[in-house]
Amino acid sequence: MQTVGLFAGIGGLEHGLSRAGHVTLAVSEIWGPACAVLADRLNVPNLGDVSRIASLPSECELITAGFPCQDLSQAGFTQGISGSRSGLVGAVFELLDRQRVPRVLLENVSFMLRLDGGRAMERIAAAFEERGYRWAYRVVNSLSFVPQRRERVYFLASLLDDPSDVLLVDEVAAPDPGNVGLDGRAHGFYWTEGVRGLGWGPDCIPTLKNGSTLGIPSPPAILLPDGAIITPDIRDAERLQGFPEEWTLSTGAGRASWRWSLVGNAVTVPVAEWLGSRLSDPGVYDQSRSSLMSGAWPRAARWTGKVREAVSITDRPCHAPRPALHEFLRYPGKPLSVRATAGFLTRTRRSSLRFPAGFLDRVQQHLATQTNGTKLAA
Repeated sequence: MQTVGLFAGIGGLEHGLSRAGHVTLAVSEIWGPACAVLADRLNVPNLGDVSRIASLPSECELITAGFPCQDLSQAGFTQGISGSRSGLVGAVFELLDRQRVPRVLLENVSFMLRLDGGRAMERIAAAFEERGYRWAYRVVNSLSFVPQRRERVYFLASLLDDPSDVLLVDEVAAPDPGNVGLDGRAHGFYWTEGVRGLGWGPDCIPTLKNGSTLGIPSPPAILLPDGAIITPDIRDAERLQGFPEEWTLSTGAGRASWRWSLVGNAVTVPVAEWLGSRLSDPGVYDQSRSSLMSGAWPRAARWTGKVREAVSITDRPCHAPRPALHEFLRYPGKPLSVRATAGFLTRTRRSSLRFPAGFLDRVQQHLATQTNGTKLAA
């Protein structure tokens, strides 16, 4: 398919779709560092501000739009779909009113299903229904493809065929984690938390985020099998999103710390490649998965053209074979600093969380090792 990527970021959707054989005609992105990466990696026209695009290339068959999630994210301002940033998804419908592109693929954070009692999702779904599109959506976890736990909603609308045959046919059960003890594998967690949450991930990292509003990177920590605690190298962070390493290394991308924001905001490439493969070769939706929708927005659903249906399906379309997290990492990472480790331990002492057995002992040991190393260096 001939595609146009709106709110393209660093091209995760576009790169994944291209690996499945689709062609990117143009992108739309306004943040300077992301524009620099797109210019280096995709080499297609950048249409600029989506709200100022008069028309799309006439041969466009699919719009993709990973529209800004700040107003929809649980960690954001929770202004809802009418927020100044996420409200830009309205520009997608203005384009569709001028040019009936046959398919649209949206991506956003899973919290959008619950935000404002589901009003954000209601506005999006109703807008497509009013324009004659059938739609389907599903929460997909990047753990299907890479060792990163990252849930995102993928919403596909179509004028031509049933999007359920693309999004809602592939499924595996989440693999049995087996022994979840600390020995023999790496575990990811958020060192910036410790009071209300941990983001604990056996043999994976929790969701890569875009850092603070000051542009200070805050990648998750990884407890390695030998007891060391590190934060991953940016090249491994790119790989944890499915990009080739150094994808965000661009002379026009500004300061190095922005690379973390670029990666944290991106779409996981193999998820987009899976979607692209199914767009080229749809399956057949199993109607037994359906039930009439009522109440809150479920984690997967569809619009048949007549009724909305909840869909029973996991967030794992597949389980791609891969090495253990500590073997996946190619670079040594950066030891979690004394200050960061001590701050994390302080927060855990006033927490009511239950931590994995032996975890805090290993954090304390890491602190002692790092403190001794700092003293020796001095």
